[in-house]
Amino acid sequence: MQDDASALAKAIGTGRLTAVEAMEASLAAADVFSVLGAVAYGDAGKGMAAARAFDALPAGAPLRRGAFGGVPTLAKDLGGPFEGFPVSAGSALLPRRGGMADSDLAERFRAAGFCLFGLTTSPEFGLSLASEPAIGPVSRNPLAPDLSPGGSSGGAAAAVAAGIVSIAHATDAGGSIRVPAACCGLVGLKPGRGAMPGGPGFGNHLGGIATELAVCRSVRDAERAFAALSGAARGPFPPPAQEKAAEGRLRIGLLADTGADTPTDPERLAAVEAAARSLEAAGHGIVTIAWRDIEQMALASAQVFAGVVAINLAETAERLSADFSAAEPMTQAVLERGRAMSGTEVWRLMNAAVFVSRDLWRVFDAVDCLLTPMLATAPKPVGAFPTDHCDAELHFSRMTAFAPLAALANISGFPALTLPVGADAAGLPLPVQLVAPMGREALLLKLAAALEGEGRWQHRFPVAGLEP
Repeated sequence: MQDDASALAKAIGTGRLTAVEAMEASLAAADVFSVLGAVAYGDAGKGMAAARAFDALPAGAPLRRGAFGGVPTLAKDLGGPFEGFPVSAGSALLPRRGGMADSDLAERFRAAGFCLFGLTTSPEFGLSLASEPAIGPVSRNPLAPDLSPGGSSGGAAAAVAAGIVSIAHATDAGGSIRVPAACCGLVGLKPGRGAMPGGPGFGNHLGGIATELAVCRSVRDAERAFAALSGAARGPFPPPAQEKAAEGRLRIGLLADTGADTPTDPERLAAVEAAARSLEAAGHGIVTIAWRDIEQMALASAQVFAGVVAINLAETAERLSADFSAAEPMTQAVLERGRAMSGTEVWRLMNAAVFVSRDLWRVFDAVDCLLTPMLATAPKPVGAFPTDHCDAELHFSRMTAFAPLAALANISGFPALTLPVGADAAGLPLPVQLVAPMGREALLLKLAAALEGEGRWQHRFPVAGLEP
């Protein structure tokens, strides 16, 4: 049996475990693993109240039929709000205060049966691939606490990898679902543009490059979460238009090189090639993609990402009329970059994003899916992405060097997924990334399930409540 949210939901649904017992186990695990800094804000009272309310429902109630009925979870401290859990975005500038209603996505989390008890750590305004806000806590990787779990959904990934929760809400504007999942040996699906609800007033979608979903312990959890939470309409939530996962032989574009400027280490390249051999053995065709075919798109994506987050921060500061002098130095540097951008520069960014989408579509004329490295190296030590300086160019270049192909899926809008396909010599995950054309999340999930089925990665910690 897989040790994941689906297994926990089944245990609750069959009466082996109550939602209250599952919540008590998660709260206890949060205390045991508090040193990981995964939970930035907790409310045990609200969590227990949600679990008791679930257990009190009659057997045929809709929530009991939800995909994740009674399962404890955590939301990210950045993203569409969950009523009763005030977001600070990792910043002292946004003191936690109530009054925010559920976003459309939050409503769907609740309708799927999740019981929320807190918020996970993210860097200030999501501006890092580590999760170490100055206001604390510092997130650490459960697999090696001197290493970072990544960012900006690092607290979410740490919580799921440690088994505090079996699945957690996450967001992704430049790799922020996939990078932490890759660091912690998890599955991270970034849905395609427009696949997830963004209303009614959530303004952190960064011109279309950001989306929300979850970090998961299994492909089946990612598939079920996407099915339960996706779809743009309010009210009854029809799923987004999806092409069925293709049957038979697929053309897999293998990119096993990330260039001299942003090289990927040999172990991680070897993992990508091994995954390609597995897919080839399953009957799929392998088409080699050269770095030169992707390089300009990857470079442009990194530049557009850096520009868009700067413009967004400048707009946020203006809208909130906030004094950013108390923000972290890096936040102030990115803010000033955004304020200094001219209309012409913004227009160039918009055009560059359009060309990235067009050029990547052309790649998919020749292949059905791309298989690439997710990270260039093992997870970085805590402190590898400091935000106590003002060199924004250095900061963004460090992030690009760590995850050279992360922003490509965000800027193009295409869906992408990461999963571990083995462990390196230190026992750390060897992640790969799959990227597909718009509307082909089902294809990503099918290929990921085939790779996951080889059993090359095993979770280090059991899910709270499912301990042997």
